[in-house]
Amino acid sequence: MVKRRKLRKKGIDALPLFFIVIGLFLLILFALSDSTTKLIESKDIPEEFIPIYKKAADEYGVPWELLAAHHRVETKFSTMDPMISPVGAEGPMQFMPCTFVGWQHPTCSGLGKGDIPEEEKIDPEVIKKYGGYGVDANGDGKADPFDIEDAVFSAAKYLQSNGAADGDLERAIFAYNKSDQYVSDILYYVDEYSKQEEE
Repeated sequence: MVKRRKLRKKGIDALPLFFIVIGLFLLILFALSDSTTKLIESKDIPEEFIPIYKKAADEYGVPWELLAAHHRVETKFSTMDPMISPVGAEGPMQFMPCTFVGWQHPTCSGLGKGDIPEEEKIDPEVIKKYGGYGVDANGDGKADPFDIEDAVFSAAKYLQSNGAADGDLERAIFAYNKSDQYVSDILYYVDEYSKQEEE
């Protein structure tokens, strides 16, 4: 009889422990669902960039969602710090200097980093001379790969010239970064942003 009472007493003591375990489980579940929501929200485009994408899209005949997707994948909407990749790509849209200024520049060869003087890198006349994609979108006399407007318009120009304006998004994206995974990532965000636009 004494043993039974002890068992009952242990059972009663275990009851609060059971509720604590269930409570912790629910708390962890809530925290995970909250972080999943934040992950989904992180696909949202910062409002201040949308007019820039749309203006560049109108200018070059490419989908604005494509520009948003590139900006998201390249620098997570300009939150990467610094905005220079390990291979030397620069700015919000991660242009290699030789692509921005032009591969005909005397210092350009190999991977496209070049040894372009800083003043030449942002000079629209130098860019025009060497056939680069850099654009002075805001009319300040500089085509700056670190300026969001210049960078987005330059990306639009590049994507247009590689087929995006004709609807060949995959070819244009692959030209931007020769990786099948990159193409898949960009198309994923293009699809997501197109759905958001429809809602």
